[in-house]
Amino acid sequence: MLKSSNPALGEKAFRTDQAGALAEGRMTINGTINKTLILLVLVIVPAFWLWDMFYTQGQAAVSPWMMGGLIGGLVVAIATIFKQTWAPYTAPVYALLEGLVIGGISAYAEAQFKGIVFQAVALTFGTLFALLVAFRTGVIKVTDKFRMGVVAATGAIFLVYMVSFVIGFFGVSVPFIHTGGTIGILFSLFVVVIAALNLVLDFDFIERGAERGAPKYMEWYGAFGLIVTLVWLYIEFIRLLSKLRQ
Repeated sequence: MLKSSNPALGEKAFRTDQAGALAEGRMTINGTINKTLILLVLVIVPAFWLWDMFYTQGQAAVSPWMMGGLIGGLVVAIATIFKQTWAPYTAPVYALLEGLVIGGISAYAEAQFKGIVFQAVALTFGTLFALLVAFRTGVIKVTDKFRMGVVAATGAIFLVYMVSFVIGFFGVSVPFIHTGGTIGILFSLFVVVIAALNLVLDFDFIERGAERGAPKYMEWYGAFGLIVTLVWLYIEFIRLLSKLRQ
């Protein structure tokens, strides 16, 4: 059964019309990789633009763009998940909007802790390539138990973040997990590990999708799913490194 804990890469995503797939071509792994690289460039460009704005115009100028990217990215992501055929158009838009979020977060973090962005970027892509090699060589195998464990852990993290977000409106925060103490650091380390393992599930899911002959537009959808996970992993590395620096 095809599953992924990434909400963008659920089992239903590859239930496609085979006739339509034959008409427009089939999804390939290389095609998905190429489109992932395109989306990464689209993330980087607005990130650098907002980074420059932070240091030339100040925090006040950056905040509206960052908030707009956050809200817009969420809306576009939901639209893409529910309408996969839009992925060739919505995935690039999502990447541009997430670039605004990444640029703002990176600028804030770098202003507090010099060198943290380079470390987070290196760790993110180092993790990506290490896990890709481990997956392709069979060192890590996606079994049903492995998949269920990652899905359960991801759901638990999502629940904690949602609770923290909601009670934050009432001036209350979940204790320890947002601080630089031992518990906070261990929590962030746990989240980083789970986010990284989601990459393995994404690799497996995209490989299975290509084997099943999903239509060509699913290359954009698969690339979109990987960008969702990579953005999450990068932000969690920023959080972890920030706690370690405190």
